[in-house]
Amino acid sequence: MKKVELVDISKSYNKTDNVISNINVTIEPGEFFVLVGPSGCGKSTMLRMIAGLEEITGGTLKIGETVANHLPPNKRELSMVFQNYALYPHLTVEQNIAFGLDVKKIKKDVQIKRVADAAEMLGLTDYLKRKPRELSGGQRQRVALARAIVSEAPICLMDEPLSNLDAKLRAQMRSELRRIQRELNMTMIYVTHDQVEAMTMGDRIMILHKGEIQQVGKPIDIYNYPANPFVATFVGSPAMNLANAKVNPKTNELIIEEKFSLALTSEDCLAFENRLLTIGIRPEHLQIAKEETAPKNKVDVKVTNVEVLGNETVFSFQIGQKEWSVKWSGQWQIKIGDIIPLEIDFDALCVFDGETERLIKKPSNVGSYTLQDEVRL
Repeated sequence: MKKVELVDISKSYNKTDNVISNINVTIEPGEFFVLVGPSGCGKSTMLRMIAGLEEITGGTLKIGETVANHLPPNKRELSMVFQNYALYPHLTVEQNIAFGLDVKKIKKDVQIKRVADAAEMLGLTDYLKRKPRELSGGQRQRVALARAIVSEAPICLMDEPLSNLDAKLRAQMRSELRRIQRELNMTMIYVTHDQVEAMTMGDRIMILHKGEIQQVGKPIDIYNYPANPFVATFVGSPAMNLANAKVNPKTNELIIEEKFSLALTSEDCLAFENRLLTIGIRPEHLQIAKEETAPKNKVDVKVTNVEVLGNETVFSFQIGQKEWSVKWSGQWQIKIGDIIPLEIDFDALCVFDGETERLIKKPSNVGSYTLQDEVRL
């Protein structure tokens, strides 16, 4: 196992504008590390720089204890799985898997054993004599993965390997990839634009936007405590609800979108006074108001859209110029136009500075389960 360390990494194609700036992160040995962000944010470019397929403009890349900035790809001891599989159509599955071993002139008996072991692990034993055109998309992806596995490289890079698969197969391959990574105990760096893949697969995830790191951490930490409004809306489905807010110190209230208010303690009021604020709350943290709910924490909303998904119900409403979503477990008999009394809990709110966009208040109520809870069986 080897770690990968990026120190002040930057990338420019015209020597003027950086497409990636000031990337500082250490990917630990044996970690499943996910790079996630919207199209064009620089995640694939970063992966290609680690692989040696793109030149590093500035900074230092270390693989293990070796500075790798100018090492050729074949000296970096890593394997890579591409989005488009990159299989040779004229070779059999067996020959495709063993191709890299042939190039390295590995002994034939070692090749045969490695290919057989990888094929068994990925359920490809019955397809070794077939050509890629005779395989489904999922099977081709397994062949590309098997080719990476047989190299026994301590680091595996994956560039959106599941994006060409249908939804059911993607879910299956997510768990399969995670299982294989654990079994082989390899360091895996995985690029995706899909926040569901990032949340379900990564030990840690790094969110990129416009070539800059927005946040690095465990998926559940990023979901509960997003560093800024971009992360808050990028992670989670439906996205976190955001709105503009300000404090009224005379009444100790938080005024949201000039439409309704929320009672504050004197301490909170003082902390946020004279600041432009953006508040955020997850759709599942908006609850139906109870009889004991304080009047100032209640708001009646008019339903503008409803989605009943079987195991949960999602509905929307307008708050000022913003559309907010609510997500509740189960099947709720809600129709468009209904008036629903909601409770907004200040403890469930994220508060961001309106100018710097930094998170200045974490939610203390993130549901019935928190990281501090013990799991009892």
